[in-house]
Amino acid sequence: MTRTAAACLALLLPTLSLADGPATSPAPVPVRVRILRGARQAPPAFDPKLADLRSQLSKLSYVRWEQVSEQTVDMSDRKPHTVQLPNGDEVTLVVEAVKPRTITVEVALSRRRTRSRLTIGRGQRIVHQVTAERDGVAYFVTVHGMP
Repeated sequence: MTRTAAACLALLLPTLSLADGPATSPAPVPVRVRILRGARQAPPAFDPKLADLRSQLSKLSYVRWEQVSEQTVDMSDRKPHTVQLPNGDEVTLVVEAVKPRTITVEVALSRRRTRSRLTIGRGQRIVHQVTAERDGVAYFVTVHGMP
């Protein structure tokens, strides 16, 4: 082996050993998850807990809104978090990517076998319908990537 080859190998060995070492995952991301119930065929009402969503929800054709559940979860990269809906369905959330200004979350519905990938800005929220409407009622999930 020549001196040049040995020098190159000496430079590469620390890099190769780092690649084989344990991968470090980014810090958990705090995500606020709320389950909402929207109804079309009911007296109009708006749950006061949803005041921060009024502008988004008022654009939808549902007239009655109530918050069913709320939790703030420290979500690790690619670790699933499952939320039970009142109708028996499950919604599974997985943080797919974390960037300085955005978070990408996969929303999967086990019963309907559907997956959606949502990218939101940190500090922003998104409202996503997670069940088909039945008897004028549908369930929604809001995902709020905490700053």
